[in-house]
Amino acid sequence: MNAAEVTTAADARRIVEERQLTHVKVGLFDNDGILRGKYMSRDKFFSALDAGFAFCDVVLGWDSNDQLYENVGVSFTGWHTGYPDAPVRIIPESCRDIAFEPGMLLFLCEFDGDAAAVCPRNLLKRVLSKAQDMGFDVAAAFEYEFFLFDETPHSARAKGYRDLTPFTPGFFGYSVLRNSVHAELYQELLDMCETMAFPLEGLHTETGPGVLEAAITVDDAMHAADKAALFKTFTKVWAQRQQLMATFMAKWSNAYPGQSGHMHMSLRHRADGRAAFHEDGAEHNMSVVQRQFVAGQQALMPELVVMLAQTVNAYSRMVPGYWAPTHATWSVENRTTSLRVIPGSAKSQRVEHRLGSADANPYIALAAAIASGLYGIEQQLTPDPMVHGNAYEQKHPAHQALPLTLDEAAGRLRESPVARALFGDAFVDHYSATRQWEAAEYRKHITDWELARYFEII
Repeated sequence: MNAAEVTTAADARRIVEERQLTHVKVGLFDNDGILRGKYMSRDKFFSALDAGFAFCDVVLGWDSNDQLYENVGVSFTGWHTGYPDAPVRIIPESCRDIAFEPGMLLFLCEFDGDAAAVCPRNLLKRVLSKAQDMGFDVAAAFEYEFFLFDETPHSARAKGYRDLTPFTPGFFGYSVLRNSVHAELYQELLDMCETMAFPLEGLHTETGPGVLEAAITVDDAMHAADKAALFKTFTKVWAQRQQLMATFMAKWSNAYPGQSGHMHMSLRHRADGRAAFHEDGAEHNMSVVQRQFVAGQQALMPELVVMLAQTVNAYSRMVPGYWAPTHATWSVENRTTSLRVIPGSAKSQRVEHRLGSADANPYIALAAAIASGLYGIEQQLTPDPMVHGNAYEQKHPAHQALPLTLDEAAGRLRESPVARALFGDAFVDHYSATRQWEAAEYRKHITDWELARYFEII
């Protein structure tokens, strides 16, 4: 039996029995999109398929550095609750082979019970359920930029993350030279993605030393988010197994543009499978549904920025001229705006959401992008006039301005009645508090820029 054939708990039992596995690997994604998991014995796994299992809810109560959220209003879990176990559900249809562990299987999980209210994957599930109730299925695809370095976790730490050696030097965007010289390495990455069921539609060098861009094949929205989260995780695994390091930081250097996590989306009518974004004869082939969807994304973007730019570092990317948006703008085939409508056939008509950075949690970012679009359809919104030309050089209405810091963005989400209606009070309160924690942690530290600017002269 192949991993791709697993759709039920019975299938999951069968494939484990056929492979005579003593253990499988299970994991779930936390607030920051980090895969937290473990090896689970065969007997425990079989039991968990029926009854679920328990996972310490601290993974929703700490940051990417395993530091507990304290004094920022996180109420779901903490010292006051004693960090109990929370129920977890195994997702049989997520079964995958693991490229580097012959025969081993990976199963994704999601929190259940009260924890479901703040679980990133469950958040997206609720948004997609609403889309279905409105009569739509959602297709999505992610594309990521990431830098490769000729470093290891030990060497990078020893250097204090300074003066790191890129995998390749110079500016070689779309270089056939680079992908031919290193063809074996590229092929290993492509093969890994095929094996683990998140195949790539494209892989090429970007502008900058050692930077690549990968476009993951389109799928229904939940599978697209699963693929994106797994791609980021296992690309880092693949790189370290090659004595390299991959980073998905939003911006690791002042010298180069930041790294994006763009999302492409389209809707289909559930009743008959027709494309909901395409209309023959309409301007740019944009249906009324697509215009309303774009309008909702545009209208709510300033309130939902923190769901698409979740780290302090992400806001360093959002500056003019660096391929990242600064205002909630839209246009047609224009990469200087936040929303890029891509006209085409019924199959290819879509919108690209360009605000998200590579470090964003795919489940949370996609939930924000889809929910805001659905809001536009519900409210029958009309988008602001589209941008023509270079959006960075133009003055935009004040209501289109995006928050400039993580702390400000977290506050906008917390105070948004619409966000609470879309995602629930529990998620908004929890997630905004985790981002305020992240911002507070940053304020505790002195940067190299501050030392160089103020130490002597001020």
